[in-house]
Amino acid sequence: MSHLDDKGGGLIMFTTYEEAIDWIHSRLRLGVKPGLTRMEWMMERLNHPERKIKTIHIGGTNGKGSTLTYIRSILETEGIEVGTFTSPYIEQFNERISINGVPIKDEEIVQLLNDIYPLAIELEGTEIGEPTEFEIITAMAFHYFAHIHPVDIALFEVGLGGRWDSTNVLHPLLSIITSIGLDHTKILGDTYADIAGEKAGIIKSGTPVISGVKQPEALQVINRTAKEKRSTVYQLGKQFSTFGHTSTGCGESFGLENIFHKREGLEISMAGTHQIENASLAVMAAEFLNQYFSFDISEESMKAGLKKAYWPGRFERVSNDPLIILDGAHNQEGIEALCHELEKRYPEKKKQVVFAALADKKLDQMIGMLDQTANKMIFVDFDFPRAAAAKDLYSLSSSTNKIADSDWKAVIQSERDSLSDEVMLVITGSLYFISEIKQWLKDN
Repeated sequence: MSHLDDKGGGLIMFTTYEEAIDWIHSRLRLGVKPGLTRMEWMMERLNHPERKIKTIHIGGTNGKGSTLTYIRSILETEGIEVGTFTSPYIEQFNERISINGVPIKDEEIVQLLNDIYPLAIELEGTEIGEPTEFEIITAMAFHYFAHIHPVDIALFEVGLGGRWDSTNVLHPLLSIITSIGLDHTKILGDTYADIAGEKAGIIKSGTPVISGVKQPEALQVINRTAKEKRSTVYQLGKQFSTFGHTSTGCGESFGLENIFHKREGLEISMAGTHQIENASLAVMAAEFLNQYFSFDISEESMKAGLKKAYWPGRFERVSNDPLIILDGAHNQEGIEALCHELEKRYPEKKKQVVFAALADKKLDQMIGMLDQTANKMIFVDFDFPRAAAAKDLYSLSSSTNKIADSDWKAVIQSERDSLSDEVMLVITGSLYFISEIKQWLKDN
């Protein structure tokens, strides 16, 4: 374990992965501390790794992870080495810092933390205060992609908001804002315009912005911010648009027309109309890299990369017999998209829904939508500091067929074993919950 030695000498560093992870997670007690002062201080001490990497910065309420995955898959298929920084993780902490989709090694986590830890200790004694868990991990990612394992390009997903998010020390080649939804309203504001103001904080001077945002009031904010920054906005539905959408057995097929090309017969393996929008943002990003930054991504790589892109917990069919769908719909817009896909794809099936969520979400509206879709609602607890209690979720439901259970493993096992052909199981809610489910399914 790393600490000051008994004689008041230098720092004794971390030796095991478990110690490193325990210390990183201990920072969760600090919560969210908006602002870039601590990050800027650490970046200076690390010799500005964020300036040494070609990056794309991806913000938005929903669709960040999927959009990042489509871009990564396109670039990777072309033979370009891609670093990614994402959150939260689904199966393993190391996923947050990955190269070509492969999480970095345990010993690299230890090495990175040993490089960052002395800075965190030094910051504790200053007026700007100690860094949060997310700030530590972000600093580790910058340091890794710049100094330990340099990559051709790195894709950074915003953690929360944009303006004051720790990733926002970047000056990327390109910024992407996927969508605006009413999430994290206590921190980001409770209107689309307020939230768009925070998300638009990632727009940098002269850097183009690709946007999938739909609400007029949110678009107004993004366009105004871009104009102030002399940035050009490329808007889904204007400078590029999709056409010819059909759902396939395991994904979607569509065409895309933009200012550079018109393409037909694009396919993705993730289901949902929203995934077509995410994929179109990714194709637009790849076009930009080609046109303005001398990347040479072929048509074949764009098509093959889109088709093989996979991101866990996004309308993921984890079992065919019985039919079980896993979906990290963790806010109002996510639940709306999930309910739409369930009705469209499986109209004949009865739906038993297992739901767990964080207490700071708009739970009454989310549960109200699920009540309309499900023939049975199952509310469960899971082990996370901000998780809502199953009994509290139960009390918000108007379903006439509902249960609350504190043991999600037992209830899912029981429901799974008793499913008949005309019934499907849908497990949804917080991505932290989906992460636990994924690990459990893997072990069982």
